[in-house]
Amino acid sequence: RLIMSYNSQSSIDSYPRSALFNGEQDQLFIVSCYSDFDKLAHGPKGSEAANCIYVYRFQASDGSMLLLNVTGDPKELPNPAFSRFHPRLNILYTCTEDIEENGQIVAYEINSDGELIKLGQTDAGGTSTCYLTIDKEQKNLLAVNYWDSSLVTIPISLETGEFTGPVSSIYDPKRGKGMNAAAKKNGGANHSNNDESTIKMRQADPHSHALVLDPYVGCIAYVPCLGKDLIREFYYDKTNGAIETELNFLPSGLCTGHPDGPRYVEFHPTYRTMYVVNELSSTIAVFSVNKGLIREINEAGKNGEDLGRFKGRQTLQLIQSIATVPCAFPKKMNTCGRLALHKSGRFVLVSNRGHQSIAILRVVENGPQRGQLTTVGYFHTRGETPRHFKFDNSGQYLIVANQDSDNISVFSFNQCSGEIKFTGNEYRVPSPNFICSCSLHDEVMSAVVPVSDDDSTDSEKEEIVSYVYDETNEAVLDKATAEKQLEKAIAEVEYLRKQISMTTL
Repeated sequence: RLIMSYNSQSSIDSYPRSALFNGEQDQLFIVSCYSDFDKLAHGPKGSEAANCIYVYRFQASDGSMLLLNVTGDPKELPNPAFSRFHPRLNILYTCTEDIEENGQIVAYEINSDGELIKLGQTDAGGTSTCYLTIDKEQKNLLAVNYWDSSLVTIPISLETGEFTGPVSSIYDPKRGKGMNAAAKKNGGANHSNNDESTIKMRQADPHSHALVLDPYVGCIAYVPCLGKDLIREFYYDKTNGAIETELNFLPSGLCTGHPDGPRYVEFHPTYRTMYVVNELSSTIAVFSVNKGLIREINEAGKNGEDLGRFKGRQTLQLIQSIATVPCAFPKKMNTCGRLALHKSGRFVLVSNRGHQSIAILRVVENGPQRGQLTTVGYFHTRGETPRHFKFDNSGQYLIVANQDSDNISVFSFNQCSGEIKFTGNEYRVPSPNFICSCSLHDEVMSAVVPVSDDDSTDSEKEEIVSYVYDETNEAVLDKATAEKQLEKAIAEVEYLRKQISMTTL
């Protein structure tokens, strides 16, 4: 790994904006839609989609989007509900949501014209698949199945991103036991509701909702269990691509007696802080992260040591809980959706389904409360049930999917105040549930793979660039390519500095 620092005096004027962000013309947004409500644990109120995937090209000049493609036959791809864009290849992975039959995961190659070329499909190993991630080595796709709470690993090709086999490992927290609660259409609860009887049925079983690997070495898998109000800490065996050991678990909130329902987890890009959105209590829980303990666990795992000694030694500590809706608003009328951090690390955003808003919170940057949150405000999403939202590459626009009003709304984002303002750009899409940003990679990007799993420095402010090394420990990137990448990086920094100076005038 190389640690790089520079202070360029070069002018941005000679660089087109397309050169700074991998091509402004190539930022695509893939929107997935629900097509069969009976197969879901929850109950959308919009329209069932005749085609499940919409592909848009984003125009950064005015925040508008151009529709390129409408595809996805519901018979072949029912209820696509989560997508993951490969960090290095132009590959999109999409999973289906079905509480009766195992989910399916489909891999597509994405073209700049919005065409999706199917590369392969595999079984997700469980029902109601709701989350996908790729491990640090980019050799495995990890999937979460909400309904039966299982966690699975699927091998993928490092070179092409294609599936190289079926599910290679599976972790079942129920240990083979059946479900206690019935499906919605069989008399069970509608998981969109937040009343006492619904919560009782929702929490009769464990329900894993996401899986996020620690950003430091990628050996701890954090899994929010909505059904049991827990954050589970698993050891992820990177060599074998398997989740086999549950090291610890801890409550996802303050344990007030009211269920929390943890849904998503996000790490701060520079602070040792993790954020959890609690769907049922409409709160964000803020945790400090013990980075040193994660390193210790990683070393023990690599050396084949018994990990039993880490039982009871949690890597997280709760330091704050803060509401996502106004204090007088009845929380039983709301459930939280998406959690995301702005790329600057200065703001945390959460969608409120019921309050129909985006809650925006500022991250404390200095002092003993660094990483904790203060409320900026709540902003209406110009629709109902904002299930998901996504920033554009620049961080200046926010695209929101309003599931139950069949529309997508675009907002400008003030990077100083954290406030959003409706741009007037709105698009009709049936039951949109997820927005995936796909900034198409060029050939240079395809050669860069992060592989190192140790930290070169304790400083959290230094910029670290990773390269692939061959068997002789020589960098795969040649000097000319590296210089080209550096030139583009310097230009991007200069452009961002100019944008910052303009917003502060």
